[in-house]
Amino acid sequence: MTRRYTYCLLGTVITAALSAATPSEAEMISIFNWNDYTGKTTQEDFTRTTGIETNYDVYDSLETLEQKILAGRSGYDIIVPSSEPTLSRFIRTGAVRKLDKGKIPNLAKQDPKLLKQLEATDPGNQYAAIYQWGTVGIGIVPEKIKALYPDAPLDSWDLLFKPENAKKLAPCGITLLDSATDVIPSALHYLGLDPNSQKKEDLAKAEKLLLSIRPFIKNFVTGQNINNLAGADTCIAMAYNGDVYQAANRAKEAGGLKVEFVAPKEGVQVWIDTIAVPSDAPDPEGAYRYINFVLDPKNMAGISATTNYANGVPASWPMLDPEVRANPAVFPTEEALSRTFTLKALPQDVERQRTRSWTKIKTGK
Repeated sequence: MTRRYTYCLLGTVITAALSAATPSEAEMISIFNWNDYTGKTTQEDFTRTTGIETNYDVYDSLETLEQKILAGRSGYDIIVPSSEPTLSRFIRTGAVRKLDKGKIPNLAKQDPKLLKQLEATDPGNQYAAIYQWGTVGIGIVPEKIKALYPDAPLDSWDLLFKPENAKKLAPCGITLLDSATDVIPSALHYLGLDPNSQKKEDLAKAEKLLLSIRPFIKNFVTGQNINNLAGADTCIAMAYNGDVYQAANRAKEAGGLKVEFVAPKEGVQVWIDTIAVPSDAPDPEGAYRYINFVLDPKNMAGISATTNYANGVPASWPMLDPEVRANPAVFPTEEALSRTFTLKALPQDVERQRTRSWTKIKTGK
């Protein structure tokens, strides 16, 4: 993300010729999305089709998105929050509006199974559409790992979460996601505990595990994972699957070392990113047209072809490159999905406990 820091990178205003647009259509909507998370021509195609220009800004953490939206008057018409914890929080606080489904006919083209999963966050699927989805696993540079540890357990979270393994591999660089939302549940799951546990004793166990490997962590990043892996600046990165696939492509194009995605055998988190409209959006009508546009199978296929993430529009899947469609790093197998877990909304006091724990983990104190 692509999926997930503390500053906002301003994008560029994309302008297209509006010769076919009427004066009422000559408008602009503002979009706030993850970095590296749209198709190569999505914005230009939308403008050409509708006559609506787009101001496209990017972020690389849910924290940045939440700060902007919860403060109010962000000026954005479209946002792309992860279902948990951000969309859940936005719904609870009234920060997003219910979609006018009659103005978004392509909502009917979404995957019913994924919509059912999303209902845990958005009952009745009233507030958001599915944008992209994926998993949290490990990005690796096998050649650098094997040079230090020939028998490294490449198919397991042991590679990262066992201190003795992390110590051996620290010289080639180990990166954790800068996201308590992703790291702590994965650690809980690895320990055989409920990844959505609200028990203080369970959080303490996850904290102890993560502190045990903290001395061997090079950095905590999210969006930079793509370039870090592609340039072999890190050999192990807890990462989103699509980011790793993008890194692998960039490394291949540059003649660099091979990069691979690993879905550890113990199981991984499945996440869903959504597309929603802030309650104070300046142009909700334009926002509905944008959502309907990206949910068109052809347009969604173009997005997934660029981001290397799966999407929630089944009719778009046959349009993807067969290599991408068959890649289990992008579309996990049914067997792999059977070992996954999803996040649930947590009470605010539990979220605060996790935030305090995460600060301790990052600082190592």
